[in-house]
Formats: sequence, C-alpha cells, structure tokens
Amino acid sequence: MNRYPLWKYLLILAVLIPSFLYALPNVYGTDPALEIKAPQGTAAPSPAQVESLLQQARIPYLQVRQGGGEIRARFPDAESQASAQVLLRQRLPAQTEVALASLSAAPGWLQALGAKPVNLGLDLRGGVYLLLQVQTEVAINRAVDRYVDELRVFMREKGIQYLRVEREGAQALRIKLNDQAALDAAGREFGERYPELALLPERTPDGLFLRVTLTDAEKERLRKFAVEQGIITIRNRIDQLGVSEPVIQRQGIDRIAVQLPGVQDTARAKQIIGSTAQLEFKMVDEEHDVAAAVGGSVPAGDALYYGRDGQPYLLKTHTVLTGEFISDAGSGIDQQTGQAIVNVSFDGRGTRIFSRLTTENVGKRMAILLDDKVITAPVINEPITGGRAQINGFADTQEAHSVAIMLRAGALPAPVAVVEERSVGPSLGQDSIEQGINSIIIGMLVVLAFMTFYYRLFGLVANLALALNVVLIIAALSLLGATLTLPGMAGIVLTVGMAVDANVLIYERIREELRNGMSPRAAVDAGFERAMTTIIDSNITTLIAGLVLFQFGTGPVRGFAVVLSIGILTSMFTAVMVSRAVIQFVMGRRRLQKLYI
Repeated sequence: MNRYPLWKYLLILAVLIPSFLYALPNVYGTDPALEIKAPQGTAAPSPAQVESLLQQARIPYLQVRQGGGEIRARFPDAESQASAQVLLRQRLPAQTEVALASLSAAPGWLQALGAKPVNLGLDLRGGVYLLLQVQTEVAINRAVDRYVDELRVFMREKGIQYLRVEREGAQALRIKLNDQAALDAAGREFGERYPELALLPERTPDGLFLRVTLTDAEKERLRKFAVEQGIITIRNRIDQLGVSEPVIQRQGIDRIAVQLPGVQDTARAKQIIGSTAQLEFKMVDEEHDVAAAVGGSVPAGDALYYGRDGQPYLLKTHTVLTGEFISDAGSGIDQQTGQAIVNVSFDGRGTRIFSRLTTENVGKRMAILLDDKVITAPVINEPITGGRAQINGFADTQEAHSVAIMLRAGALPAPVAVVEERSVGPSLGQDSIEQGINSIIIGMLVVLAFMTFYYRLFGLVANLALALNVVLIIAALSLLGATLTLPGMAGIVLTVGMAVDANVLIYERIREELRNGMSPRAAVDAGFERAMTTIIDSNITTLIAGLVLFQFGTGPVRGFAVVLSIGILTSMFTAVMVSRAVIQFVMGRRRLQKLYI
C-alpha cells in the first residue's frame, strides 16, 4: 500500500506551485526602461508629453504609462533607452529625475502577484564599479576644528579666564590660561562636559597651557561613523542620481564598494559620489590687499582661497555658516541673467543664523565655497530673513543640477578617494549570461544522462527532483530580491552537482537492503530512513560553510554563499521529500517482486 501521508503530498504541492509562479517571470525576461519622477512640489510631466518627445525624436519605445507616482517608459533595446534618457534630461525640467531601470516583461497577472525576475548583478547587466576609500583622519581633523569655537564659548559661559585657543597640529588644541586657578577650572569643567576629550596640563616658560585631544575611543567612533555616514550619504546621492538597484556595501575597515548597474558614464558617477560637497559661507576681508596676500603676506585670521576661474579671494578663516543647515536645494535658471543657479533653503536654525548674518553685514561681501573653491562672492544688499538663498557662478545647468543633488543628499563626513574603478559593458554582461546558462545546461545534461543510465527509473526520479531544485532556487532568489552574479551562477552549477548526492546515498542504501533480502517496498522505506542521518550531516556542514562565507565574505563571495545556501536547503527538500513522494506514488498499491535500480 501507499505509505506516504497525504499531508506531505499537499505540502509539496504548496511549495512547488508558488515556486513555479515566482520563477516564471525569468522566462519572460526584462525590458530596458526609464523611470521618470519629478521632485515633490513640482509639476510632473504627463505620459502623453513623454510620448510626444520620443515620437518627435523618432526613438522607438514599447510603452509609456503612469504608475506609483512616476512614469515608466519601456524600450526594445538598451540603445533606445540610452538615447531616450539623454533626450528627456535635456527637454524635461532640470530637477526631473530620469533613472535607468529594467522592468519585467511578464504578464500583468504575474506582476500583480508580486512575481518578478531575478536581479542581475553588475557583471551580468553591465555598469560601473567603484571602490572608495574614506579618509577617516580628515573626519577627526574636522571634529577637532569644531571644538575651537565651542570651547571658547564654553569658557566664557563658565567664567574661565583664557588668553587664546589655537590649533596644534592636525588633531590637537592648545589653550593658554591666565593662571593656575583657571587651568584647574578648565580641567574640571571640561572633564565633566566633554568626556570624549583627553586633557594634558602643560607648564612652559611661555605660560600655562591645557593641551586638548580626542580620546582613542572617540577617534575610533568618529572613524566608524565616517564610513557608516558615508554609506548613507552615497546611497542618498545615488537615489537622486537616478540609478535603480544599486549595491553599496562596506568593504574592510574604511572602504565602500559601489555597484551601479546600467550606468556607463563613469566620470559623472565619480563626480556625484566622490565630491565631499562641503558648502561654507565666509566673510570677505575687504580691509587688506589681496595682491599682498598672494605674495605671501596673509593677515592673521585670514586665508587665501581661489575661485574656479583662478581668481584669488582673501577670506576670514572663521566659517559663519555651513551646508549642514540646508533643508533643500534645487537647480534652475535665473530669469534675469539666464545663468544656471542653485536655490537653497535653510532649516529653522540656519534661517536664524543667515538672517542675523545678513542683517549685520549689509554692504559687505560674503563668499560661498564648495569644497574650498569659491563659487561666488556677492555683496549683501539687504537682510535676507526668509531662509532662502541663491547661488550662481556655475558653468551650466548640468553642474548646477549635480551640486543641488549633493547638497540635498548631504555632505560626506570625510573625503573619499576612488582606489579602483571598473566599467562593465552590456555586451560583456550578455556574454557572461549566455556562458553561465550554457554551463548550467551542460552540467545538468551530464548529470541527467549519468543518473538515467546508472539508476534507470529511479534515475529519472532523481532528474525530476534536480529540475525542481533549480526552479526552487530561482524562485527563492526572486522572492528574496537577491542579486544574481557570475559567482552566483557558479553556485547554481555546484548545486546541480551536489543535489544528486542525497539521491545517490538513498539509492545505494536501497540496493544494499535488496542484497540483504528485503522486499522492494521495505528496501525503499529503509533506504530513505537510514540514509537520512548521513544526508542531514553532510548538508548541514556545507550549509555552515556557506553561512560563514556570507557573514565574513564581501561582494562576489557573498553572492556565491547565498546561492549555495539556498541550493542546499532546496536540494534536501527535493531529494528527500519530492523523490520519495514520486517513488511512492509510482509504486502505489502494487505488489512488486523486483526493483530495477
């Protein structure tokens, strides 16, 4: 009789049916597409307007439709997609985001179920790979610099008499105190208010000093924060740059790996991602001669800066306002001059500071710097109390748009340097896909032929389980939203070879029980039950190795580990449960005298 419980058949069907549905979109593939989205508060273009622009330029497209607050346009090939992106960026308003994307070509009913194709990695789809190194020491230097004004204000509040606060090297401060009482008071008050500071009293012939540095624990915290905040800032910039499905991961202690599928403009990607976007407002020193400063005579409290055209500016070293108070930024065109501009809006605190600054300095010049380069240095004609400012001096609208993106996303806490860059073309990606699929097909055919020849009917059952195992892996990758890379394809090929191991163990155990004189049905039952411990042990050890690779690996190693781990779990399910269910169903209630295995 059929000894396999009904609930197990139902469980198998409950797993296999959804798996087929969620693996099916991969048969249909994807179409190159663009996602068009207008910033909040601005008028969005209509699908009809987008279609009109594409038709005028004679760019072929498959579909343009509204969905999810954005317009999605599908194209027959990547060349049409690229041409359409260039066109729409030129013809639509400057702040409109036109992002490269790939949309599923599956029928609507499948997409309604949430089924979508597996995401392809950079090595399969093409794009840009950047490895960035965060200069964490600069973050520490900037933190020390912020304490200069803060400690001055704090000492005045506490009534501590001091003569001056000065920098000593890149990561230390020296405070000259009036007397021993002031030195003791500073040490006591600083210790209570600033536990992150290390204090060292010094007595020299020049007087009493308090040397201030950051503790080792605080430096380590700032280094870690610089990398973590850098990842967040880079992700925000990429989101506004218009790249779908980017991969941004920490790699090592101070490096960030960035993958931008579908992007081929490496220079613009590096400009957007790598710029620190430190926006500063400094007052222009109009009392001293700039020419003398260029000659080497820079007054105390001043510094020499240069504009993008090489023009020198003599500015006060004190920064009166920074970009951290900016709540929004957008590019546009000055209606009077026709020049590209960036409009910035300040938050509440920034509005108060900017209002006081412009009120107190009417008639004076204020320089606006981006990454230590003077963008513009206008005269303050009247108090600006509305919390909005306009920055001009950009070469074109593209530069203004890029700067607006960086200001909206925030400044990097420390500069980043590109230590490695690679550009993967879509043709190379297509070749990789074809070679990977061919390797999977060839591997499966060889395994299928061997199992059929060696185990006959039971080999066909193992082959069915193997095919279902691949379906389960693809469905799991689609459901998890995982990214398939070349190493992931290697993991599928490896899983194909490993998936029949369990069947081989079971079938050899059935053969052994038949040689010992058991009946066919009893031998099948014994083969599955007694091989179970060995199967679990071997697969658990491999699964542990896969989890370790995922935990401590990066990039391609993690992709391989994900596919390997999923493949181990699905192969155990198909080799044990599915294979036994099929064999028990075929055997049915018949009385078998002999098994051909």
